[in-house]
Amino acid sequence: MNCEEAKEKVNIRTVLESFNLFPVKENRKTAFYFALDREEKIPSLSVDFVKNKAFDFGTGKSYDVISIVQQMNQCSVSDALKYLDKFDFSVQNNTQIEESVQIKNYQIIKVNEIQHPALIQYLKSRKVCEQKDLVKEIEYMLNGKKYFGIGFFNNSGGVEIRNKYLKICLGKKDVTLIKNDLKTSNEIVVFEGFFDYLTFKNLESAESSISDCLILNSTAMLFKVDKELRAYYKTSLFLDNDDNGITIKQVIRKNYKNVEDCSLLYKDFKDLNEWFCATK
Repeated sequence: MNCEEAKEKVNIRTVLESFNLFPVKENRKTAFYFALDREEKIPSLSVDFVKNKAFDFGTGKSYDVISIVQQMNQCSVSDALKYLDKFDFSVQNNTQIEESVQIKNYQIIKVNEIQHPALIQYLKSRKVCEQKDLVKEIEYMLNGKKYFGIGFFNNSGGVEIRNKYLKICLGKKDVTLIKNDLKTSNEIVVFEGFFDYLTFKNLESAESSISDCLILNSTAMLFKVDKELRAYYKTSLFLDNDDNGITIKQVIRKNYKNVEDCSLLYKDFKDLNEWFCATK
């Protein structure tokens, strides 16, 4: 990539996450982060996901994805471009970002099997109640108030929380890699979110049960599993049929061997779960 390609193709959120930098507060299009070059108690780095740029109100300095890498790695432009090469897949329509909000200041109070009637009803509405043993009922404290939701843990101990009204991540964002019981699989099945994974478990045949499963929990996390994906002989994709999902499919098919795009099964729907709910 040259400089202009990097600025256009590589998502600024992905680059920040690669340095374990996450928003303190955000909405769909903008967010505030702590500064890149100093410690502070009040976040001063404003990130515009649509423009793919950042501005530090403390110093008046503007950043793009290249200058962020330069700042964090203290490196040249050419070295920053080499670093960004691995993020070429992260192209996405920034006006349609639907990432779950990441929450850091929280306390998990209880982790139980799914019991609350509202959560059971929500799983039923998504037609995956048969797989409720694969998720947890999470009771947590946030800003002095108690909440609960369906929880799905990632590889870093963070937990994706969902209910009828909410989509957040408690703790660090990461993928969830689930090995089959034999731990000898040479096939992997990839999903964007855990509801598609639960849907797949409803559909799963005896033959496919030998596969490992990877739930990205965010397409921005793909860079974390490059080495793992290359270890598999076959990769099956159950990704979304939106612009972001299509881009990720294209990148995976380009960079990995023996890739099967299974989204044709639900080509007229956004994702596997939506198709399953509409047809079953």
